[in-house]
Amino acid sequence: MENNKHQEFMRMAIDLSIENVSESIGGPFGAVVVKDGKVIAKSANRVTSTNDPTAHAEISAIRLACAELNTFDLNGCVIYTSCEPCPMCLGAIYWSRIHTIYYANTKADAAYIGFDDKFIYEELDKPMEKRSLPVIQMLRDEAMQAFKLWETSPMRIEY
Repeated sequence: MENNKHQEFMRMAIDLSIENVSESIGGPFGAVVVKDGKVIAKSANRVTSTNDPTAHAEISAIRLACAELNTFDLNGCVIYTSCEPCPMCLGAIYWSRIHTIYYANTKADAAYIGFDDKFIYEELDKPMEKRSLPVIQMLRDEAMQAFKLWETSPMRIEY
């Protein structure tokens, strides 16, 4: 794809982020999912407007793209995001199998205005017992029943 198209799609993501703040809808983030040079879905951050802490622009755009394409696999898609993805969004991008990420602002830029994900990266590097959020395993033997059923399920889909 030519550079002008990449810039066009990135400007869409940036425009979404600006509109979101200008119209007092939510945070300064926008994302656009593209496949074969066509916009499949786009969204801005909807965390505060929907009271959903997972409604980041990238997650929202991925959800819309999956609904539009009727699939959980966005292989062949590209995401343009107004800011380097946070750990949650990065995980969702990997899980959705998006092919490439283009971003504008950096995570350092986001941290400067109060969106600092550094503590999450630091927490992930710690052993579970040293994290600030207690993580307690229980009833594993009972929970394993679902995994054993999944192993032989005729409706099992690899993802």
